[in-house]
Amino acid sequence: MFEESKSVSRREFLKIAGIAGATIGAGAGLGGLVAACGGEETTTTAAPVTTAAPQTTTTAAAETTTTAAAETTTTAGVETGRPIKIGFVDPITGPLAGFGVAGSYCVAKWTEETAKGLVLGDGKSHTFEFEVADSQSDTNRASQVAGDLINNAKVDLIMAAATGDTVAPVADMCEGSNMPCLSIDVPMEVFVFQRGGAPDKPFKWTYNLFWGLTEQQTVEWDMFGQVETNKKIGAVWPNSGPGNAYRMAYGGSKDWPAKGYTFVDSGPYVQPSEDFTKQIAQFKKEGCEIMQGVMIDPDWNTFTKQAAQQGFKPKIMEGIIPTLFPTSMESYGKAADGQCGVQWFHPTFPFKSSLTGATCQEMCDDFEKVKGMQWQQCIMHYAVGEWAIDCFKRTTNIDDKEEFIKRVQETKMADSLAGPIDYTVPVQWGTSHPTLNCVTTPTYGGQWRLSNGGKYMFELVVVSNVTTPIVKVQDKLKPMSWAS
Repeated sequence: MFEESKSVSRREFLKIAGIAGATIGAGAGLGGLVAACGGEETTTTAAPVTTAAPQTTTTAAAETTTTAAAETTTTAGVETGRPIKIGFVDPITGPLAGFGVAGSYCVAKWTEETAKGLVLGDGKSHTFEFEVADSQSDTNRASQVAGDLINNAKVDLIMAAATGDTVAPVADMCEGSNMPCLSIDVPMEVFVFQRGGAPDKPFKWTYNLFWGLTEQQTVEWDMFGQVETNKKIGAVWPNSGPGNAYRMAYGGSKDWPAKGYTFVDSGPYVQPSEDFTKQIAQFKKEGCEIMQGVMIDPDWNTFTKQAAQQGFKPKIMEGIIPTLFPTSMESYGKAADGQCGVQWFHPTFPFKSSLTGATCQEMCDDFEKVKGMQWQQCIMHYAVGEWAIDCFKRTTNIDDKEEFIKRVQETKMADSLAGPIDYTVPVQWGTSHPTLNCVTTPTYGGQWRLSNGGKYMFELVVVSNVTTPIVKVQDKLKPMSWAS
């Protein structure tokens, strides 16, 4: 599928597995974060938003213009079966709400593309109903709405997207309820270890599509090596699920020191925070020339501005989450020029939709038309719906969840917006199928550059393709400009 990544020994794997104990409790600490960052408060059992075909209620569905669906619509004489109900948990409000912008676009596309009915494995034509539930960027809320979808909405499948704070609790609820769950956009290690899994301890009901930290680190080594630095990395890893996952995988790694890199861990902090003076002073004292932050957007914004004000201007600024969003870069102004990160979707990806044949570029163009904003990484969330529909097309008894899981394990898709999805290759750590429940997706190194009069303020330039050679490198990484 894609180029294999560096293997990890069983001892290293089990050492990283310590993430499980460190992150579950910490992740729940996001509860008070929603109100602090402007998230909405709702009742404890608020019903999910229903988007049923063909009466589409999802934002801007009527404006979408991609290629009409092929091979999937109902033909004359085909018996009509019951609707398929899919719950989709996404962070629509709260500090992770940036991930949910593309979510509403994807739901509209799925609804449009299944409105006329699809012939599934039982030979009948079925429409699809997508019930969207807002995790509010809160782990407890994510678990609760997943329970509502299972027990009250009686869905056939749950899908989840956007970081371990949303995906892990949803997957845990599904695993304990014998409910199939397909997810996307959470690193493989977080999906497995945060939930207490291991290579020899797979899950039965929950499967994930996304890269792992093994691939990410490979990209970072290639990307960081393009700029001459002293290889001292200032790390801001919060006391959260993702933050502690990076602390275990990076801070405890032997590979980084072997390559000459040193991490200066400023210690876990409670997010959100309005003052990073202490961390900045420590990084200045240590002479760090590279910064890595596994931080929510408001915190990275604050850190970037305070660093400039206090005279801390590292050559490389890697924001793991905020650099996914052009709107975040725009909010930082010229100070964002040169910020980089490991990315996972780009208009130049040579992939196409399994449902419509639309290319990545065409989907990005359509997103910009429908949403009135620049394309973003999370358009790739569309692939989890493609995957789900593909599994249902191969399921002969849609009421048999055991059979559906077998179809998941037999997935071999040549096309999706995330590239080929193949669960049939042997399970082996360090490959595209590292665990029973996970298949990896492409990654690349990207850097935001001021566009100098372009349509948008910034453009995302591909600077490393070491893990995904099919993506074309557009330029080398440049040091931060720290323009004001």
